Order: sequence, then structure tokens, then C-alpha cells
Amino acid sequence: MMTIQNNLLNIKEQIQNLAISAKREPNEISLLAVSKTKPVSDILEAYHAGQRFFGESYAQEAAEKITEIRSRGITDIEWHFIGPVQANKTRIIAEHFDVVESLDRARIAKRLNDQRPPLMPDLRVFIQINISREPQKSGVSFEELPELLAYIGEMCPRLKIAGLMGIAENVSDKSEVIPQFQALKDTFDRISRQYRELTVLSMGMTNDMAEAIACGSTEVRIGTAIFGARQYHV
Repeated sequence: MMTIQNNLLNIKEQIQNLAISAKREPNEISLLAVSKTKPVSDILEAYHAGQRFFGESYAQEAAEKITEIRSRGITDIEWHFIGPVQANKTRIIAEHFDVVESLDRARIAKRLNDQRPPLMPDLRVFIQINISREPQKSGVSFEELPELLAYIGEMCPRLKIAGLMGIAENVSDKSEVIPQFQALKDTFDRISRQYRELTVLSMGMTNDMAEAIACGSTEVRIGTAIFGARQYHV
């Protein structure tokens, strides 16, 4: 029977091989384990197998898990919020997470900034860009990015712009996502010259990890391949 530990080893081996194929250093690419809907026991199993970066999408569920795990004395996990940020959930996100990967609106940025507790480090944020230009997807357009970056820099001193994130179109022909990833990489290279703390390019999931790494991703987000199929409670 495959275990979470074995799954993590397999994914890390895949990342290493893909990096080598792309003539990149494997240690340039971090693995974000997407643990949304998964119980604390699964997260702890991954933690004890060496995983330290976890992604969650449901604010209340995540806050409860983060609180429980920290109450056990485990404080070296870096928690990433990766889902759409709702205005009525910004406080709970600002109070519990280390990174928000899905920031795409000035109003949300200001709320996260104002609600970040004074004794916590500044909140690191990634700007999500709608690289596929699908109307149902979250994210700013490439054209809107400079205005949002300028707003955060001027109005949100508790936020640190740390990365860009994009989700490619879900298509069977994975060659079609390469231009989307390449456009984000080109934008990342240009913007990171101005914003020195912007060091993470988060793109690629299980189905398009190979293309993302070939295009320069520095973080891939993997859930099902580590923890198994998600269970949604209705």
C-alpha cells in the first residue's frame, strides 16, 4: 500500500528528473503539499516525512488545523493560502497564514494588511494572474498587474510581495499551456528586477508539472498525488 511518505518521495523524484531534463537545479523548485480537506493526521504524516510547506483553500477549516498543529508544538510549517480570498475571510487568513498565493484585488490586499496582527511577521503575498484569460478564473490580467503592485507598495506596508502565481487552462493537449506559463515567466523575470523580494514563481500542478518546470516554475502545488483523492463534505 502506498503511503503519504512514499508519495512524497515519488513526487520529489519526479521534480528532480523534470528539473534535470529542463537543465535546471532541482533545489530551485519547492513542493507545496495541498492539504485542503485532509485531516490533521495526514498533514502530520507528511510533516514527519520531511514536508514543511502546506497549501490550504478553506479558511475556517485551515485555521482549525493550523491551531491544532501549533498547539502540539509544531511551529516550523509554512502555511500558504491558495484559494480565492473572500472579503469576509480576510481576518482569519491574516491571523493564521504565512503566505497568501491568490491575491488579485486591491480591496482584499488592504483588508489583509489592516488585519495582520501586530506581533506577526509581515504577510508574504503572491499576485495571482489569470494566465489563461478564462472569465471564470480568479486573477488579475497581465495589464492590471502594475497597478495592483503599485497599490500594495504604497498602501499595504504589512504585505511583502514575494511571488507570482498562475493556473493554466485545463486542456488535454498540454503543449497548449506552455505559452501561458511562458508569459508568466517573462512577466516574473521583468517584475522581479523591480521587486527584489519577489522570488517565487508558483505554477504547475500534477497534470502540468512537467510543462511548468520546463518554463521556469520555482514552486509546484501537488495535492491528490500526495494525499489521495479529496473528500468534500456537503
